[in-house]
Amino acid sequence: MATEIKLPRLGQGMESGTIVKWLKSEGDQVEKGEPLYELDTDKVTQEVEADASGVLLKIAVQQGEVQVGKTIAVIGEQGESTAVEVDEDPQEEGSPARAREDERERGRAASQSDMSEQVTQIREPSSGNGRIKASPLARRIARERGIDLSGVVGTGPEGRVVAEDVERAAATDAPALPVAAPTAAAAADVEVEQLSSMRKTIARRLTEAWQAPVFQLGITVDMGRALEVRGRLVDLHGDGAKPTVSDLLTKVCAMALMRHRAVNALYKGEAIELHPTANIGIAVAIPNGLVVPVIQGCERKTIAEIAAARAEVVDRARAGKLQQGDLDGGTFTISNLGMFGIERFVAVLNPPQAAILAVGSTEEKPVVVDGQVVVRPRMELTLTCDHRAIDGATGAQFLGDVKAFLEEPGLAL
Repeated sequence: MATEIKLPRLGQGMESGTIVKWLKSEGDQVEKGEPLYELDTDKVTQEVEADASGVLLKIAVQQGEVQVGKTIAVIGEQGESTAVEVDEDPQEEGSPARAREDERERGRAASQSDMSEQVTQIREPSSGNGRIKASPLARRIARERGIDLSGVVGTGPEGRVVAEDVERAAATDAPALPVAAPTAAAAADVEVEQLSSMRKTIARRLTEAWQAPVFQLGITVDMGRALEVRGRLVDLHGDGAKPTVSDLLTKVCAMALMRHRAVNALYKGEAIELHPTANIGIAVAIPNGLVVPVIQGCERKTIAEIAAARAEVVDRARAGKLQQGDLDGGTFTISNLGMFGIERFVAVLNPPQAAILAVGSTEEKPVVVDGQVVVRPRMELTLTCDHRAIDGATGAQFLGDVKAFLEEPGLAL
């Protein structure tokens, strides 16, 4: 019996994904667990494995956005029926990008008609059950821009709200500002890049983080002993990944989180989750954005094990091979820009996590020790906390322990 392949939910909160390309063609033999297609989600692009073995009888959606649970292909025995119910509206089922452009063109054509006539002949963009009729693209734009669809005039078929309608409504609500018209030469030099799914997710999550009532705490650490320990670890590492200052810092933070579980927390609106293990996310810059792969259970790992896990996941991140599971479950994040010579900065929260640590570069600076001016390696740390979950004293105590552990790493053992 033929098996319908449906778009899976790969992460909490995932509502849709974009099929980038198929790795098999219709008529090809497919084995269960074999990579079948590439899917672009809000967080990562990854290969999705086949749910069944057999012949790929039909590809229902070649590419484009698809809602979770929708049928995208059929696998079965050669000659079996491949009847698949597909919504007549291609946008609802995940049409190719061309369908989105067609939708925009229809919206543009409607916007050029007489607007006064349109006002007198408004059709309610609602289905019989009271649900607003709108395309998925229009709904996404409305969510991102805070537009209430019930107040948007639909110009699509049967009063359906399309993307152009939402964009027009957003432009109407925006304050009118005088804008100088660009010259032809200047316009020709403008390069426009459409937002990728990852960049849209970054924008949405940072907007959420900006709404949180946060505070920052800063502290300066003497890195003399930490650098000595790191040097000894490098000498002993053998053929494995060389431990870095970031690996030592990850271990130190994990031990401090175990002493201050209020910082190892997720803010969930009506509740605060205090987690028993330190699952630390490491912010990694990649060519098209930023990802935060998570190293699980750092308090139980040695620094060498953390180094190996970090090296492996960072390599896969930069190669575009991360899986959804690599990004899930984080309870705390470290963002290190020290390698770029940045001495201090403030990191933005990674919701729903309640705290994130920004790490600057280690610099040789003159300090007073026992009444004498000496030069010591100093590093600045800045902790950003969600005040809804963490109080100032709690954050200060956590940061104090991180400083103490770095200045005498033996205390963290």
